[in-house]
Amino acid sequence: MDPLLRYRGRPVAATDVSFIGQLIAEHPDASRRALSHKLCEAWGWMQPNGAPCDVVCRGLLLALHRAGHITLPPPQWCSSKPRARRPPPPVDDVSTLPLVAPLRDIGPVTIQQVRRTPAEALVIGLLARYHYLGYVQPVGEHLKYLVTAGGRPIACFAWSSAALHLSPRDRHVGWSSAGRQKNLRLVAYQSRFLILPWVKVPHLASHLLGRMARQLSADWERVYAHPIYFTETFVDPSRYRGTCYRAANWTYLGMTSGRGKDAPTRTPTRPPKMVFGYPLVADFQRRLCAVG
Repeated sequence: MDPLLRYRGRPVAATDVSFIGQLIAEHPDASRRALSHKLCEAWGWMQPNGAPCDVVCRGLLLALHRAGHITLPPPQWCSSKPRARRPPPPVDDVSTLPLVAPLRDIGPVTIQQVRRTPAEALVIGLLARYHYLGYVQPVGEHLKYLVTAGGRPIACFAWSSAALHLSPRDRHVGWSSAGRQKNLRLVAYQSRFLILPWVKVPHLASHLLGRMARQLSADWERVYAHPIYFTETFVDPSRYRGTCYRAANWTYLGMTSGRGKDAPTRTPTRPPKMVFGYPLVADFQRRLCAVG
């Protein structure tokens, strides 16, 4: 029997909808969030670190509600005002004095994982002000990094969950649909890489990419209780050539389709991007394709 719908790769059958309807009926006073937690517990829908997949589950419940398959309780709080965009944290106290020197002369370079630390606000502020794409709060698993030289900020990284479907990457990995669904969490997407505009240090970018490759998986496992085996990123060819990625031995995998994850048709809606990938373990294909 065909599923009623698919949500983030999960098929939802009529029996699942019936179960959710019964769960709602058994807890008439429960909020949407509470129902989401109960459903995660019933389905064993947990992240590797033991936290429930609450955001994804609430999205599924809302999709079923909007499609008329279930009736959720009214939201407990809503505002008649449009959601205000939170201004990025200020970064006025960061030195903008030019840093022009060989890599060996800029002092000790440190890469600090700042997710859930006071320094996270600084990374958000720097990305919002100086990255050409600005800053967008990631959904799902994500880490942020602040790079300093001699105690002075010089660069930032942001990493998040990988794209659900990405043909060049999927072909490179050799993924089946089942393999991608099971192991996508073991791939991380570099959503932002910023070297601050007043920093002019030859070979710094490829040096940081190499350092990051040696550090990322262990940091991810400390926060989310699972490693990372492969990384990916996009490069806008109208702005950059991907030189630092090639210098750091990243592999060019192909071009995106330009449709984006929410495109309603197969017609491109945005400029295609170059896709680069880098394995963090030698046998990444075996590990990512395992479904047993």
